[in-house]
Amino acid sequence: MPAGTSERKHRHEKAKQFFFILRGEVIMWINGEEITLYPQEGCTILPGTPHQIRNNSHVDNEFFVISTPSTKGDRTLL
Repeated sequence: MPAGTSERKHRHEKAKQFFFILRGEVIMWINGEEITLYPQEGCTILPGTPHQIRNNSHVDNEFFVISTPSTKGDRTLL
């Protein structure tokens, strides 16, 4: 994820997601609360939970996100 970028706040009705940070740090906004994730840390987002990932740093970061089932067509912007 490029430095200084974020996705829009949203939720998924069916998909459960797991984010795992490989490089850098991210801010996860989850249902109104913020947590910082560092390399080798992760978090699970349950279906229906409002969330957003942000890279507030000045360096790019890398992460895995695993979604089950697929998030295709299962994204509602807030």
